[in-house]
Order: sequence, then C-alpha cells, then structure tokens
Amino acid sequence: MSFLVVFSALVWSASAFSASKHYQIRVDGLACPYCAYGIEKKLMKIDGVTHVDIDLKKGLVIVVGNETLVLKDSQLKTLFNDAGFTFRKIEKVELINNQ
Repeated sequence: MSFLVVFSALVWSASAFSASKHYQIRVDGLACPYCAYGIEKKLMKIDGVTHVDIDLKKGLVIVVGNETLVLKDSQLKTLFNDAGFTFRKIEKVELINNQ
C-alpha cells in the first residue's frame, strides 16, 4: 500500500511540474535587492504566476506559472517601464523532462 502512495505522489508531482510554464525576461536597470523585491511583488499579482526569481547581475527575471499563465510583451513593457526599468525581451523556456 505504501508503494502505491509513493508512486501516486511521484506521478502527480511529475505531471504538475510538466504543466508549469517558465519564462526568462531580460530587463535593464535592476540594480539592488529592493528593486528586485518590488518587481517580484508586481509579477506575483499576475494571474497564474507561482514563482519569481531575479538575477540582478544578469538582468534576468525568471517567471514560473501554471498552465493558465499568459505573459504579453505589452503587459510586461508597461509593468517594467512604470517601475522605472527597461523591458528588453521575453523567452519561453522549454524544460526537458528526462523520464
């Protein structure tokens, strides 16, 4: 019985992982942790966003969301410009599932 529970948990977690969407966003002007915190708060308000990670040195924002997440260039350009940063581009990251 415990094998069945563990197996079910693994199958569920793999399917949940594969249903998530990952995006890399290039932004100019991010210089301090306070800037990153403000951007993270704004991005977390978007429906479907589940996690945000920011690399200040690279000017890279990683956004993870569920299958309903839709990020548009115009939406992000406004969000970053209103916060005082320059939106450069967004790329959807395809994760390879090695099972």
